[in-house]
Amino acid sequence: MSTQNDWLDQIPQAARDYINGRRLEEVECIVADTTGIARGKAMPALKFSSMDHMYMPDVIYYQTVTGGYADIDDLKDQYVEGDMVLKPDFSSATAAPWTGDITLQVIHDVEDQKGKPIPMVPRNVLKRVIALYEKEGWVPVVAPEMEFYLVSPNVDPNVPIEPMIGRTGRPAASQQSYSMSAVDEYGPVIDDIYDFAEAQGLEIDTIIQEGGGGQIEINLKHGDPLRLADEVFYFKRLIKEAALRHNCFATFMAKPMADQPGSAMHIHHSIVDPKTGKNLFTDEKGKATDLHNHFIGGLQEYLPAGLAFIAPYVNSYRRFVAEYSAPTNLEWAADNRTTGIRIPTSVPAARRVENRVAGMDCNPYIAIAASLACGYLGMKKGIQPRKAAKGVAYFGHSQIPETIHDALVLLDDCPELADVMGEHFVRIYRAIKTAENEEFQQVISPWEREHLLMSV
Repeated sequence: MSTQNDWLDQIPQAARDYINGRRLEEVECIVADTTGIARGKAMPALKFSSMDHMYMPDVIYYQTVTGGYADIDDLKDQYVEGDMVLKPDFSSATAAPWTGDITLQVIHDVEDQKGKPIPMVPRNVLKRVIALYEKEGWVPVVAPEMEFYLVSPNVDPNVPIEPMIGRTGRPAASQQSYSMSAVDEYGPVIDDIYDFAEAQGLEIDTIIQEGGGGQIEINLKHGDPLRLADEVFYFKRLIKEAALRHNCFATFMAKPMADQPGSAMHIHHSIVDPKTGKNLFTDEKGKATDLHNHFIGGLQEYLPAGLAFIAPYVNSYRRFVAEYSAPTNLEWAADNRTTGIRIPTSVPAARRVENRVAGMDCNPYIAIAASLACGYLGMKKGIQPRKAAKGVAYFGHSQIPETIHDALVLLDDCPELADVMGEHFVRIYRAIKTAENEEFQQVISPWEREHLLMSV
């Protein structure tokens, strides 16, 4: 049993600064579910200080995005709702600055009652993949880019989503990439995002206006994959809270508006030597190494099967539209944003591989794990990439599945990727995504009512 002072000494400086001598009132004990939203329990700080673990039912990891449950074939005792053991990861503690009282959030590690990590927990999946890298003497480094929209409040699913109204009283305009005036239109929301991030100790690299009306991109500095996944998890929550303060919604849907670009979570990857810190994607002459090339080859080979992890919903596949700033292929090239795999301009020491296929609707733990897993398989198997694409690559041969159903079929046929991600996790994940897709297929869309009601 710990005391309040014991665990407060273990949390990051930013969290201690946020408390700053004030009375801590509440602690939110949270985990990310399969969709990536926070689930957990809130409790008085004194109660939290008196315990070193808590329990939650495992059934939360069988839930679909609509709140239903996926039936897992031959899974014993699925609905017994057995207890998982949650233990606080104090290094993840951060403020919840939008609350009315002094509150901290703490991400928890999830184990079974014998102390083993539960394989269907997304954060544990990422830890599993990182451990495979470490076994090879590789330290993976990632940098996510987060794209999202600020939109007018939408409480009726039958009404199309529209860009938010800016300070001029006009809807946020599209085709304003990198416009500072466009960012100023929703400056108060941005100000709160900055303030919340500072209170939480989350470092923003840059904020820019993207191509859609009300579309923003936030770039994070590169670092440890688990820490960056935690940060994306936290950012999605704080951005939504900042938007609600200003009568708008923040949405991370991959394609919220048909006539606007989709929202991606581009993932930059590199690998360093744990002893020297040297980037293993660059050799002594500043040229690309075999590991660099094999990582690209792994993405090309395994991302079609892994797309269900980084494009997890029906809506995700609406984003892959040529000339809408979204990849329609898995070609690669240097300094070419029409390819699904891009080598950004950099000095040799910062050489990295950018996966531009992942959507912002992903669970960050699962998406980063899947992207690293594909690269890992490429490096382990020595897979050579295809020749680099030249010119505009939008209209070449596509390896990207057209639907979530197609992606799940490819995942079924890829035991190597399932082995890296964890067969138990993949089995449950596939059942959840199948259940979501089947539920979607029962919905009669406005297009069907408009064009088929009286015309057939």
